[in-house]
Amino acid sequence: MAASRKVIITCAVTGAIHTPTMSRYLPITSEEIAQASVEAAQAGAAIIHLHARDPQDGRPTQDPARFTDFLKHIKHTTNAVINITTGGNPQMTVEERLQPVQTFAPELASLNMGSMNFGLYPMLERHKEFKFSWEAEMLEKSRHTVFKNTFADIEYILTHCGAQGTRFEFECYDISHLYNLAHFADRGLAKPPFLVQSVFGLLGGIGAHPEDLMHMKRTADRLLGKDYQWSILGAGRNQIPLATMGAAQGSHVRVGLEDSLWIAPGQLAQSNAQQVQKIRGILEGMSLEIATPDEARALLGLKGPDQVNF
Repeated sequence: MAASRKVIITCAVTGAIHTPTMSRYLPITSEEIAQASVEAAQAGAAIIHLHARDPQDGRPTQDPARFTDFLKHIKHTTNAVINITTGGNPQMTVEERLQPVQTFAPELASLNMGSMNFGLYPMLERHKEFKFSWEAEMLEKSRHTVFKNTFADIEYILTHCGAQGTRFEFECYDISHLYNLAHFADRGLAKPPFLVQSVFGLLGGIGAHPEDLMHMKRTADRLLGKDYQWSILGAGRNQIPLATMGAAQGSHVRVGLEDSLWIAPGQLAQSNAQQVQKIRGILEGMSLEIATPDEARALLGLKGPDQVNF
């Protein structure tokens, strides 16, 4: 009998999309982010994807000082691969967004593969009152702001962060982003194995229909061949259904409160670990094995936790 396939679970712990008003379970402080990360790793997440927030009001921040405490705690408490955002918040400059990765040289960093409209403003229809003034302001700004990831931006991130040995979670929100990745691969700036995180269901990117998932896979197969590891990120209510569909077709999966606040229709997830446990149960029910952090490192060609700056 053939060995069961190993599936990497990534958990995106807090992100920059959701705000404190939307869920009381969203980790905000360094202590909360550290605890949520450790619990997710213990539940089976091999990769922990991290943003930081201002502990006073929950505002997204790329200040490296806000990352220091939870990075050290997660590293010393778990063996998880730590993945730091270069996306930050769509309203931030590229220089702001890159600060923590340049400071800490993690094994893995996210990299958005193209400029796009990034519409969060429909959330204003569901939330009328907010704890902090920045929340509604950020959502409204998404009506007007382009999430800027030019070819120059991507090249800058690839060269500067790649020089530190950091590899990338290539976040592809649309088909054109796969072509952009293939372009940088052809130039030798992006090197395999590529971790392609296909992102579905965010306004401004590809939709969340099963046909969209298949179109993304067919295109990645044609452009990248066997040089990539595929992972699925479904936003909001699409999280578990699309991860399940993807896993059935050979993908890895990503869950976490950055991508969805929900564990069931109308029911807020009480922790990141709860989402990890749910998708893990589905994967194991499909006779798939959950990859350990070291197995994820081997699949993705990562440098190892002894080569980071924290």
